[in-house]
Amino acid sequence: MMKRKVNVIGSTGSIGTQTLEICDIDKNLSVVALAAGANDALMEKQARKYHPRICAMFDTKAASRLKVALADTDIKVLSGEEGVAEAAAFEADITLTAIVGIAGLKSTLAAIDAGRDIALANKETLVTAGETVMRMAKEKGVNILPVDSEHSAIFQSVSNQAQYVKKLIITASGGPFFGMNRAALAAVSAKDALKHPNWNMGAKITVDSATLVNKGLEVIEAMHLFDVGIEDIETVVHRQSIVHSLVEFCDGSVIAQMGIPNMKLPISYALHYPNRAMEVEERLSLTKVGVLTFEEIDHFVFRGVKLAERAAKAGGTLPAALNGANEAAVGAFLQGKCTILDIYDAIEGAMDNCVKISAPLIEDIIQCDKMAREYVQIHLKGQK
Repeated sequence: MMKRKVNVIGSTGSIGTQTLEICDIDKNLSVVALAAGANDALMEKQARKYHPRICAMFDTKAASRLKVALADTDIKVLSGEEGVAEAAAFEADITLTAIVGIAGLKSTLAAIDAGRDIALANKETLVTAGETVMRMAKEKGVNILPVDSEHSAIFQSVSNQAQYVKKLIITASGGPFFGMNRAALAAVSAKDALKHPNWNMGAKITVDSATLVNKGLEVIEAMHLFDVGIEDIETVVHRQSIVHSLVEFCDGSVIAQMGIPNMKLPISYALHYPNRAMEVEERLSLTKVGVLTFEEIDHFVFRGVKLAERAAKAGGTLPAALNGANEAAVGAFLQGKCTILDIYDAIEGAMDNCVKISAPLIEDIIQCDKMAREYVQIHLKGQK
């Protein structure tokens, strides 16, 4: 059997390292390119273990250090946004894109332009530029294979019956603050927010899960991935994180995809599609789980989904404003510069004040993202 060649973009993060662990187990997967942000120490270890042909670091200083560290190898070291894009487009069967935030957009577009199938773990790519990305993928004959557990669940449940889909039902764990009122939520710290009850993820996405902004981003992503309207997507709280999402069909049948809360499952499915890997670390036991519950989101307290729905309905540059403001506000929250409720206010203000373009180019999207971040900085300074 021919080895399946993989580019891992965002290799030093949570999704990236789990992807490489899958490659450790499955010898039919071969890593040919790696890219990451600034963690050159871990990148050096990965490079020596997996022997890719290319390593790229977004941070130019980190790339310089890595080039010196790997001078005794034949690995090509690239730097900056262009270097990461080159790594993403390298000669592989599939490129896994897991760089956090809008920083992953250009590398994903480069991989699509080169005809690489995409294992998409960077939801911001579709949130900010979904129409462009999906149109380009169709033109290039590229598969966009979702890695988010919720979208992977929908993808598996829809199968070849997309024409019969009535509604998508996206589940949310509710995060660590489920059940809190606004007053209690205002008092939580970044340390509290990083204690997710079910998932082990990076800091930014963990905070997004706590605010449920993550669920809002997933709603927008699902619109583009599955070509449905915002009114055809429902979100519910499912505390156990066993049912990863559901699909309701026109005849009233509902199909759910279930599994233990382990990101390696959707990663593996995307890497092996249309096949499935045989090796698993743990299997789901329904008798051990016992009870599965589903509840409504308290949209008064957790405003993330409603803000995203507003952005989705408006379209154009508004989703980019939503995403850019959220990234900036989450960064401020993690540094102790604002409360978790300030994140919602920052997003809403950025959306109100952004330049609204109905059919934006990529340059317009990037400019809107920049303006949203600048708005958040000014807004938060003004609160002090």
